[in-house]
Amino acid sequence: MADVALSKSGAPMRGLLFARRGRNRLDVADWLTYGFLVLGLLIMFTPVAWVVLSSFKTQANLQEFPPSILPYSSETAVVEGFDQPLPLFDVTLKDGTKARLAQIRRVGRNAQMINPHNPGAGRVTVAVTDAVPVRKVRLATENYTNLVASSGQAMGRYVYNSFFITTVATIITLVMNSMAAFALSKYRFAGSSVALISILSTLMIPATVVLVPTYLIVAELGLVGNLWGVILPTVATPTGVFLLRQYMLTIPDELIEAARMDHASEWRIFWRIVLPLSSPALAVVAIFSILSRWNDFLLPLIVLNRREVYTLQLALNSFQSEFEVRYDLMLAMTTLTALPLACAFIFLQRYITTGIASTGIK
Repeated sequence: MADVALSKSGAPMRGLLFARRGRNRLDVADWLTYGFLVLGLLIMFTPVAWVVLSSFKTQANLQEFPPSILPYSSETAVVEGFDQPLPLFDVTLKDGTKARLAQIRRVGRNAQMINPHNPGAGRVTVAVTDAVPVRKVRLATENYTNLVASSGQAMGRYVYNSFFITTVATIITLVMNSMAAFALSKYRFAGSSVALISILSTLMIPATVVLVPTYLIVAELGLVGNLWGVILPTVATPTGVFLLRQYMLTIPDELIEAARMDHASEWRIFWRIVLPLSSPALAVVAIFSILSRWNDFLLPLIVLNRREVYTLQLALNSFQSEFEVRYDLMLAMTTLTALPLACAFIFLQRYITTGIASTGIK
C-alpha cells in the first residue's frame, strides 16, 4: 500500500488538503482524486455563483443572449438636446473608420446615432451589426434597494413567517423524531420491527399523493390561512426517525441501565443522557428539516391563502405575473432567501459528517 505523504507543517487541515499517495510527486490516483473534487466543486457551486452574480444584473442584462457571466451595464452619455442619457456604441462607419457614437433610436436593423461631443454634426444611420455597445462591469445594487422599497413592510412579515415556520417545525420535528427513535432503539416490545418498517414505508409515498387529504384535515381543524396549518402536517419525518434510531443504537445499553439503577426516570434518561449523546444526529436532522421547511412551496401555496401569512417562497412567486417576470427582483430575493440556509449549514456543518457517518454503525 502506498504511503500517504502529509505536509510537515503540523496543521491538520493543510495536511488533509495536500495529502497525496506518492512520496515526492503526485501519481495517477492523486490527479484523479483532485480532478474529481474540482469537478464536484464546479458542479455544486457554479449554479450558486451564477444566481448571486445574476442578482446584480439589470433587467436588460438578464435578457441578453448569449448571457454574460459578469454583470454588465451600458455606458451612457448626456447629449445636448436630449432629456435622457443615451447609450454609447463603438461603430464601424462606411469608410471603415471607427467612432464612439450615442444611439438615439433603433428602427429595425438600423439605428440612428449622434456624436455626443459634436451633436451639431447631425445624425448618422448605422447598421445594427456594425455597432457594439460600450459596457463595463457594474453591480446593480439597486435590485436590492428596489426589492425592499417595492415590498415595504411586507418583506419583514414574509421573513418572520418563514422563520417562525422553520424554527417551530424544526423544534417539534426534533422532539417527535427523537422520542420515536428512542422507543424503537432502546425498548423491546412486540411489533417494534413492524412499526419501523411501517414508518420507513411512508418514504415511498409521494408528497403530492397525500396533499389533498392533508388539506382536508387542515381545513377541518380550521387552520387554513394559519401558519400552524403548514407546521403541524410535517412535524414527523420517517427519515429523521431512521437516522436518529440508527445513531441511538450506538449508545451503550449499560449506560441506560446504570441510570435506571440510580432511579432516573425514563424522561430524565432521554433528556439528560440520550439527547446530549445524539447531538451529531440531531444536527443532521435539524439541517434537513431547516432545508425542507424553508424551501417548502407546495403546502404553503394551498394552505396560506392570505398575503399577510405568505412565506418568502410564496413572495418569490409574486414577482411573476401574466405579462411580466421581474427576474432582477426575483434573483435578488432568491439570494436573500438562501443566506439563512447558508448560515445554518455553516453553523451545523461540523456535526453533519459525523452524524451521517455514525448512523450506519451498530
